[in-house]
Amino acid sequence: MAVIIAIIYNSFRLMGKLLDIALLQSDLHWENPEANLSAFEQKLKAIDGADLIILPEMFNTAFSPFNEANAEPMDGMAVSWLKQKAAETQAVICTSVLIKEKGKLFNRLFWMKPDGSYSNYDKKHLFRMGREDEYITAGDGTLVAHLKDWNIMPLICYDLRFPCWSRNTYRDGKFKYDLLIYTANWPAVRAHVWKSLLLARALENQCYVAGVNRVGTDGQGFGHSGDSLIIDPKGNVIASSVPSEEKVLRANINLEELQQFRDKFRVSLDWDSVSIS
Repeated sequence: MAVIIAIIYNSFRLMGKLLDIALLQSDLHWENPEANLSAFEQKLKAIDGADLIILPEMFNTAFSPFNEANAEPMDGMAVSWLKQKAAETQAVICTSVLIKEKGKLFNRLFWMKPDGSYSNYDKKHLFRMGREDEYITAGDGTLVAHLKDWNIMPLICYDLRFPCWSRNTYRDGKFKYDLLIYTANWPAVRAHVWKSLLLARALENQCYVAGVNRVGTDGQGFGHSGDSLIIDPKGNVIASSVPSEEKVLRANINLEELQQFRDKFRVSLDWDSVSIS
C-alpha cells in the first residue's frame, strides 16, 4: 500500500513539472487571414494533449506591419479564433497579431488560455530594417505567464537580439522564469544569428528556450528557413526542425531537471543586477 501511495504521490507531483509544448513551424499566406486561419485549423487537428502551442509571429497575416488594413481590433477575427482553438485543444496558444487600438498599431502577443482569458505583451523592439518602427507603437513592459508549475516569458522575434530585455533574475530563492519563448518571422539570410542567439539565451538565463519561426517566402520576397528549436538550459538542442519545411516540433520539458541543474551549477548567485530604464 505504501508503494502504491508513493507512486500516486509522485505522479501528481510530476504533473505540474512536465510541460508538453508544440511549435508549429509553418508557411504563411501573405496578408490573407482567412487562408492562414484555415491552414492552422487543419494543423491543430493533428495536435493532441499539448499544454502549450506556439505559432509564428503575426500568424494570421505574416509580417506586414506597414499595412494598416491587416490590423484588427481586440475583438476581431484572429483573437476570436485563438479563443475558440484554445478551448478546443485545451492548451494555451501563444502567437502575435497586428492589433489596432486607440488609433495605434501594436504587434501584440497573446497568451490565450482554454477558458478564454488571456494576457498580452506588446513587442518592445521594433525591426527598423523592416520599417516596423515607422508604423508600430513599442510596448514598455514584459509578461511572465504561468502554466502548471512553470513561469514563462514570451517575446517576439527582434526582441531576441536584446539580452537585457530577456534577462532572468534570481531573488529570494526564486527565478523570474523557467521557459523563454520567441515567436518569429526571422529571414533565412540571418538563420545562423537566430540559432546562435537562441542557444545563448538558454545558457545565460539557465532556462529552457523555445523559438518558432515561419518558413516560405513572404510578399516582399524574403525567404524564411524556420530553424525552430527547443533548447535545454545546458544548451542542448532537444528538438529541431528540418529547415524550410513545415513541421510540428514537439517536446516534453522537465522543471524538476531544470531545478536540479540550477541547484548544482549556481551561476545565478553571481548574476549582475540589471535595471532597464
